[in-house]
Amino acid sequence: MHIEDLRHPAWRYNERLKFLKERGQVLAQEYEPVVREIIQRVREEGDRALLEYTKRFDGLELTPQTIELPYEELERAYEEVEEEVRSALEVAHDRIKRFHEKQVEKGFLVEEEGILLGSRVIPLERVGIYVPGGKASYPSTVLMNAVPAVVAGVEEVVMVSPRPSKYTLAAAFIAGVSRVYQVGGAQAVAGLAFGTESLPKVDKIVGPGNVYVALAKKLLYGVVDIDMVAGPSEILVIADGTVDPHWCACDLLSQAEHDELAGAFMITTREDYAREVVLWVNRLLEEFPRREIARSSVEKFGTIFLVEDLRKACEVANHIAPEHLEVLTEEPFALLPYIKHAGAVFLGKYATEPLGDYLLGPNHTLPTGGTARFFSPLGVYHFVKRSSVMYLSREGFERVAEPAEHLAKAEGLQAHYYAVRVRKEA
Repeated sequence: MHIEDLRHPAWRYNERLKFLKERGQVLAQEYEPVVREIIQRVREEGDRALLEYTKRFDGLELTPQTIELPYEELERAYEEVEEEVRSALEVAHDRIKRFHEKQVEKGFLVEEEGILLGSRVIPLERVGIYVPGGKASYPSTVLMNAVPAVVAGVEEVVMVSPRPSKYTLAAAFIAGVSRVYQVGGAQAVAGLAFGTESLPKVDKIVGPGNVYVALAKKLLYGVVDIDMVAGPSEILVIADGTVDPHWCACDLLSQAEHDELAGAFMITTREDYAREVVLWVNRLLEEFPRREIARSSVEKFGTIFLVEDLRKACEVANHIAPEHLEVLTEEPFALLPYIKHAGAVFLGKYATEPLGDYLLGPNHTLPTGGTARFFSPLGVYHFVKRSSVMYLSREGFERVAEPAEHLAKAEGLQAHYYAVRVRKEA
């Protein structure tokens, strides 16, 4: 891991810091032409392009008849998974469901002397959830994306996932997924956005994926709604040296093992502690099964930043705006008021990030690459839309007609003026 000293006034211009913040943008520029081509072909050719790309990228020989998995496969997977895994998935489902039920929003009506105003909250009709299926199996991602959609009242939840494992399918069964298609990549995203002969068109696409998936979602925003523009996964740890460096190293590697582009960062006030963490990271890399992936991530992006105090640590963390932020300090709650930008905040030495990934309850689909400055975690609010409602009696109309006429004249919109005037004169 790299160790960078930010104990100087010009720390924002540190080259390493700039490189880490912009790594997702650099990747996007490199892969965008390929993704644009995939999107265009799926739009024009439908299933033909979808099946061709699935064979090329995922090695799957599919036909329009075999793209969709029979629903019985989900139920069979639920029955076949180990009892302890099935139980764990159900515990996670229940915790995630209870948390997201707190986010359910109700509409309202306000009446004021002949005027009735309101807001209706309406679930989306059909959404697509993307579940990665390449380097690992992600049943937790199924739960995190499908459960809030079901809680919101979405009529149909369509899942796409290349080579879904039995654990992924069991999670889909538990979560209430409606249909599963064994396709992935940018081609699956494009298929959901436009619809093909086999893949239904959806209103919104959510869920994490590789750089191809993230770029496809970004480029198709407007054709279809999306949850957020996501990049490689990342964790940032603020540490004061009071938590075992072994624990800290494990937490950093919990994200590094996702893929070679994942980021593992730490901010600390103690250089001796930083070097202890580096020793533990190197030691653990020799033991983990996914050590080659984690090692590649750590060598490219793993970084420990040195700062003069914990307030500065929070300032640097806000500048990075990480997906996951762990506060491994003696008094973690003391720093919370100073943390403005993070997808999820884990406070204290026992709140390790993987617990949030799996079953604490809050969603693990989070903004990455600095987008926590303006994006929020996935939630029930992503799966609804709002419509305004207005009713006026004659009395209510007369209360607002004259100022509306004045505004229409001021804007030079004569038809607006007359639409009010003809009613006023009736």
